[in-house]
Amino acid sequence: MARRKVRNVLSCGTVVYRQDDDGPVYLLLQYPGGHWDFPKGHVEPGESEEETTRREVEEETGITDLDFLPAFRESIHYSYTHNDTLVKKKVVFRVARTAVRPDGIRLSHEHIGHEWLIYRKAMERTTYENARDILRAAHAAILAEGPPSAS
Repeated sequence: MARRKVRNVLSCGTVVYRQDDDGPVYLLLQYPGGHWDFPKGHVEPGESEEETTRREVEEETGITDLDFLPAFRESIHYSYTHNDTLVKKKVVFRVARTAVRPDGIRLSHEHIGHEWLIYRKAMERTTYENARDILRAAHAAILAEGPPSAS
């Protein structure tokens, strides 16, 4: 029996939110397969996690204005098969606040839609349970952080 190839992949993602009068509003992206998730992508050689998250958010949405919650770092793990190779994927998520206007998104070719949603609606729209787990943890961290201070 032939031994199956295994490839480990590291990606980084970001739960992007903006502060609205009623609290945090989350950015979700719609992928061509129809699912809704957060901006994320592979770590390039020599990149830090923060560099990857900043690059991916900019490439996928046009957003460059990101203020990260320093204490938030959560991971998900999943596996899938691609061309007879078992891919074991780890995605490290960060949380970042932005001041970009709701109409200030410039989607990449990788996505077919986006929405800014309050927590309850974002939980309903997010397709995968592991992404809902990340959103749940991110929301708790944002609420624990308190409202942003006026500068």
